[in-house]
Amino acid sequence: MAPSCQDTPVGTLRTVTSRPTRAELERFRGAPVDDLLGPEVRLLFVGINPGLWTAAVNAHFARPGNRFWPALHRAGITSRLVDASRGLDPADADELRAAGVGITNIVNVATARADELTPAQLREGGERLRRTVRTLRPAVVAMLGLTAYRQAFRDGKAVTGRHPEPFGGAELWVLPNPSGLNAHETLDSLAVWYRRAAEAAGVPVR
Repeated sequence: MAPSCQDTPVGTLRTVTSRPTRAELERFRGAPVDDLLGPEVRLLFVGINPGLWTAAVNAHFARPGNRFWPALHRAGITSRLVDASRGLDPADADELRAAGVGITNIVNVATARADELTPAQLREGGERLRRTVRTLRPAVVAMLGLTAYRQAFRDGKAVTGRHPEPFGGAELWVLPNPSGLNAHETLDSLAVWYRRAAEAAGVPVR
């Protein structure tokens, strides 16, 4: 059974080592990760699903080498370069909430790689996400991963960028995944996309 993270605050370490071993990470296969949500979400970033490192430290995009946090900083969304590899600092979480930035996933089940998810998991997660968006009512939903979006929402013709049709009442942007495995994008190109989505959502950028 996967370790429970129910009621675990964002930023709480679930491991005792600074660099989890492969065996330690495997303990978190199937574990969920807490969403980062504030009282008013303007821009909701949506990952595919948590990686094992992310589940181990209960912080989104935590694995070293993931470019999400460097891209957010370069885009002017965060005031400093966030290091979430050992958990998200409460001050960084508070800054994002205050700016109206939230983070969730299509599927809240940790795997070593996103391609381990089944089409059924993606579709079910997509419907759950649509309900979440209707409840939160963000201005912009930014899906991070074109292939996963196509599978989850059965939209094989989807392209990167702003979509003409809303998603759960929010403006929809399908943006590149920040994983280091995505060789088609650079840190600069990711930052440009994320800044555009933030500006569309009315999130203050520096």
